[in-house]
Amino acid sequence: MKIAVLGAGMVGSAIALDLAQDYEVSVFDKEEQALQKIKNKNSQIFTCQADLSETKHFEKWFAEYDFAVSAVPGFLGFKTLKALIEAGKNVVDISFFAEDAFALDATAKQKGVSVITDCGVAPGLSNMIAGRYAKEMQIKSFVCYVGGLPKHPSPPFFYKAPFSPVDVIEEYTRPARLKENGKEITKPALSERESVYFEGIGTLDAFNTDGLRSLLHTLKDVPEMKEKTLRWPGHLDVIYALRDAGFFSADPIAIHQQKISPLEVTSRLLLPLWAYEEGEPDFTIMKIILTGAEATVVFHLYDEFDPESGISSMARTTGYTCTATVNLLVQGLFSGKGVFAPEQVAEEKECFDFVLNYLRKRKIIPEILIYEKNEKVKTP
Repeated sequence: MKIAVLGAGMVGSAIALDLAQDYEVSVFDKEEQALQKIKNKNSQIFTCQADLSETKHFEKWFAEYDFAVSAVPGFLGFKTLKALIEAGKNVVDISFFAEDAFALDATAKQKGVSVITDCGVAPGLSNMIAGRYAKEMQIKSFVCYVGGLPKHPSPPFFYKAPFSPVDVIEEYTRPARLKENGKEITKPALSERESVYFEGIGTLDAFNTDGLRSLLHTLKDVPEMKEKTLRWPGHLDVIYALRDAGFFSADPIAIHQQKISPLEVTSRLLLPLWAYEEGEPDFTIMKIILTGAEATVVFHLYDEFDPESGISSMARTTGYTCTATVNLLVQGLFSGKGVFAPEQVAEEKECFDFVLNYLRKRKIIPEILIYEKNEKVKTP
């Protein structure tokens, strides 16, 4: 079984290293240094330096592969996925692009391939929780709090980015879609700031982000839905100042007769400031509250940097949810043809349980508590 991983960033490398335990894996990226890091950890992984924006070569490059994982930056995601489908590849995608993945459903069906998008921690695992319990109860409200953070924050940003700053900044600029009173509405990014306390961590800031994605369309009967991103106190004040001063604007401005995008400059400057040092610990926190007429389901996930493998928590939780989904396809537990969201896959209890058990084997321990009439009745 041959699997191609497109993208050798923090998450892409974690995906490749995990899959290489059982399959023949190749990684494609234009950054030779990133590829070499993977090669240093596992010399059996084939690496290829390639510009993945050149999608016209995909049919030739990936002809010999049975499955593909797209871990490219968001701005390349839709174009990459479209080219992989047209090349007849089964794909699991974590690029989290802004476009509608279901627009590619007809092509995927025509090619007879299985495509599962947004297979990270959130979106991804969060969607699976919603999709599974929507089959078992009538959900009245879905709320997700999630964040990937440095364990030891420092000023002025109190933050480090587990992926490209330009993708993080998009969370701060893209309007947040949510549902209230059964209607999809849009609120400004970074809106409705609130303080949320987590035992063992302390108080974090939460704010609206556009993370519901496919859930807005697949869970049409849920009247209240929102996702909020978590950050250490102090971070948002800096971000508000940068945003209000125009540093996140993509519109070019003229400086010395040259057109320069403030967003590109900001991203370039933040890249070294937000980069994790080798071995610097991070953690991932996610709390989901599903409220129904008769019961409430609370999903809690906390994970930390793994010093043994040197893989960050965000890469672990995102990457291993992705590799669990790849294994669903490889092992034939899910065989639908077309484009699917994670919540659709998790409608099948066997698929949902497989993903949770896969994570547990990698020491990522999700906790699910079920309450009926405010009394805890069971832990699945």
